[in-house]
Amino acid sequence: QVQLVESGGGLVQAGGSLRLSCAASGRTFSSYTMGWFRQAPGKEREFVSAISWRGSTDYAESVKGRFTISRDNAKNTVYLQMNSLKPEDTAVYYCAGRMYYSGSSYYTRSTYDYWGQGTQVTVSS
Repeated sequence: QVQLVESGGGLVQAGGSLRLSCAASGRTFSSYTMGWFRQAPGKEREFVSAISWRGSTDYAESVKGRFTISRDNAKNTVYLQMNSLKPEDTAVYYCAGRMYYSGSSYYTRSTYDYWGQGTQVTVSS
């Protein structure tokens, strides 16, 4: 069982930056593919970014060039650096994890076994 706890959300002006963190419990974090998703009010939860247990990364088109995912296995933490934030980035951001996943469906919610409780990001115009 893995527990995921997000932090780092907040209120920021358009054009600003935030760094989200997702801390994982357990000793096998390095074996997990981790994803970030977000859900805006009235909308479905959508994929933002993922980093595999091997270190490969991918991004939704809407955040490419602005967001960067990274992981520190020594700290059991995955990060999402968000730059050039836009009002449309406003959402609750969730991290998710699945052990040893190397498939192509990392952008799909059902791929992941574990989820955090979410952290609110609000970007004002």
